[in-house]
Amino acid sequence: MSSIEEALILSHLRTLKLPAIRTEYAAVARRAQKDGWSYEAYLQELLDVETRSREEHMASKRLKEAHFPEVKTLDQIDWDAMAGVSRQKVAQLASGEFIEKAEDVIIGGPIGTGKTHLAIALGVQAAKRRTRVSFLKAAELVRMLLEARDDRMLGQLQARLRRVTLLIIDELGFVPFDRAGGELLFNLIADRYERRSTIVTTNLAFSEWVQVFVDEKLTTALLDRLGHHAHVLTTKGVSYRTQRRKNKAPA
Repeated sequence: MSSIEEALILSHLRTLKLPAIRTEYAAVARRAQKDGWSYEAYLQELLDVETRSREEHMASKRLKEAHFPEVKTLDQIDWDAMAGVSRQKVAQLASGEFIEKAEDVIIGGPIGTGKTHLAIALGVQAAKRRTRVSFLKAAELVRMLLEARDDRMLGQLQARLRRVTLLIIDELGFVPFDRAGGELLFNLIADRYERRSTIVTTNLAFSEWVQVFVDEKLTTALLDRLGHHAHVLTTKGVSYRTQRRKNKAPA
């Protein structure tokens, strides 16, 4: 191939925005020539290269957009320590079927028993499938909603959160809200009901949610919506952090 031909090919690939093919076409061409591929097989391989590259790029973008505090995976879970949770059920959720059906997941249990890890791991799985995911602490989310309301930007924030396919609300119950914050969070979850999926982690039993949302009727209505299409997981056992401290303590 002449330098002019190569320059023209690279120019066309830049114009068509095919960066993976631009990087790999020469190496694929050598393999095709060596193994006697047909023109069609060569073209298919180039398209496969570009498709894989775009999928990986989008998955990486979705992971970054999710703002996970750290990336946790299902492979890192200590299933012996995570008592009460069905590994088979988690595998089913990891398939993403609940997201396709716009169902919700509630992960409850004592502090330090792996709820956040599990929620992040399910979110990471979804992001790797190029699903739009957002991770927020419940207190941070309520603060954002209140500030947006005060700045007359609530509609914009609600629209942005509505576009999130999987919203993870972590640590519901760690910090109580006032009535205004509880109502805003209720409206957000109610708006997503049967439209988008939400994962909620909490250290509270359902009967205790009124402590967070203040209003009993509001709490009942929220649980009615969440419970309708929700998958409920309950972690048990001793806090991982407490157990680690005990294990490190001198004999």
